[in-house]
Amino acid sequence: MKMNKNKLTLLLALFVGAVILVACKKSFLTQTNRFGATPDATFQKPGDVVALVNSIYDTYQNSDLLKKSIWYYANFQTHDWFNYGADIAWNYYAIPADFGALPAFWNNAYIGIARANAAFPIIEKTKASGILTDALAQRLQGEAYFLRAMTYYYLAGSFGGVPLELNSVTDGLTPRSSQDSVFRQVVADMDKAASLLPWKADLPASELGRATKGAAIGFKGMAQMWLKDYAGAIASFNQLDGKYSLLPNFADVHEFDHQNNDESLFEIQFFVSGSQSWDGGWQAGGEIAWIDDFSWPEEVSNFGYDYGNPGLWLSYQPGDKRKGLTIIGPGDAIQSPGIIAKWGGIKGYPLVQSGFAAGTARYKDDANNIINTCGTVTRPWYGVSDQKRTGYYCAKKWRDPNLTGNSGSQVIFGSQNQILLRYAEILLSRAECKVRTNDIAGAMADLKKVRDRAWGGVAPAVMQDGAKYDGTPAAPITDPLQMVLSEYRHELTGEYSLFYDLRRAGPGVAAAFIQAAYGTNNTTTPQANPAPGPSNDGLAHGLFRTSLPPNRDLLPIPQIARSLNPNLTQNTGY
Repeated sequence: MKMNKNKLTLLLALFVGAVILVACKKSFLTQTNRFGATPDATFQKPGDVVALVNSIYDTYQNSDLLKKSIWYYANFQTHDWFNYGADIAWNYYAIPADFGALPAFWNNAYIGIARANAAFPIIEKTKASGILTDALAQRLQGEAYFLRAMTYYYLAGSFGGVPLELNSVTDGLTPRSSQDSVFRQVVADMDKAASLLPWKADLPASELGRATKGAAIGFKGMAQMWLKDYAGAIASFNQLDGKYSLLPNFADVHEFDHQNNDESLFEIQFFVSGSQSWDGGWQAGGEIAWIDDFSWPEEVSNFGYDYGNPGLWLSYQPGDKRKGLTIIGPGDAIQSPGIIAKWGGIKGYPLVQSGFAAGTARYKDDANNIINTCGTVTRPWYGVSDQKRTGYYCAKKWRDPNLTGNSGSQVIFGSQNQILLRYAEILLSRAECKVRTNDIAGAMADLKKVRDRAWGGVAPAVMQDGAKYDGTPAAPITDPLQMVLSEYRHELTGEYSLFYDLRRAGPGVAAAFIQAAYGTNNTTTPQANPAPGPSNDGLAHGLFRTSLPPNRDLLPIPQIARSLNPNLTQNTGY
């Protein structure tokens, strides 16, 4: 990220026109080519400055950053989900420092930070010269603070301490700050953002998707938890009461037609514009992405890469409606209302229909009719290519009814937004804070709100896993902190949060939680679980049961970043 003043000018010239569409209608921005322009010549209209701030959002419309870095880390680290394919090292905590997605994460993060740092003086200057109104300047400044802070939140959560770049000019040789220093900066930036931004309810529909006061307060509280300031986090989370609410039906949380809903604090916006063809690269071309398709069965898309652990499927308590809307397995029908409405369920997908017409066994149910479940108990969907998955898949990523699957080698792209923070996580995080501050009754009240919604009524008073990973009965959970951790898992797995929340809970907590959930050991080779359920022989397909090694709760600093900045130390254990 080394740049002098001339390089900064080039940075602005190259990036100011890079914008994203982040509205409910996803059409409130236009793209302008300003290549070669200087800042003084370029920022003469409000739209110029808006485009600069929009370009910060654009760094998150990158599938390597979102899926192969943040989502992988949030989910593969827990053993609830595994990778199938070239990135299998995630399955046994051996991700290398030269893993290709890590520099994409790191570089895009620091590009976004550089854009935010460049935006602050330009916003001030254009405000002083009358180009921006006070109101627009305030909002844009708040968005820049929010996006810089959110970027540092994920950097620190993933890598620990990272270089804190807070100025628009840097020599690129900044050493790592401590993890706590980075989160203190997140708190400070989110505080500024919250003071400048409107509430979500006050945004016009044409601006929906932008950073808001509520999103800034939510991430501020999450950062305060990393700093063990639980009382401060509670105060932050309390400000969100009445501003956000749980959707009555959990099925709607991830539905395609419920994006930017009342539960969502912040989500990365994607859109479909015209036709999209595969361009041979791994870019989110046209601002749409392959993120959700990665989690599909190959039997439907010919492209899926990640798959579920049957132990997660087993762990849901009876009656918990989140189960079939989170992980779908052999004999399970898809529960997405949008997919049911458009396709009638799994049977409507093109590959299923063509496979059934061809007489392929995997597309028939046990009565030889066209299948309408995710495989069957007798014929699980292990994958088309080499049969190495378990037959269980992430239903949260199978909610866009516009994604139809593909029959060739092309990747299919979708326009499903990616939710980074929602109110259910705020309630669960506040519950953890209350446990930490000995308000157990208050913690149980917050847990009850989330659990009651999960049951569509009143949840059982006794909390426990439905069954252990090996199919044996699970004991009731009585420790309040373990209750919160269990709810993090059952509410948030398959999204962008779970392992971050487990690591945030304290040293050793994540490893102990995974050990308790899966009986993990210290080997680093694939091991079949004991047969626990409807897909007995499928459990030997690609499952890993390895302990989280010491120091592997952090990602390695990308090797290429260290080669450019010799002041970057590597995380212990890599």
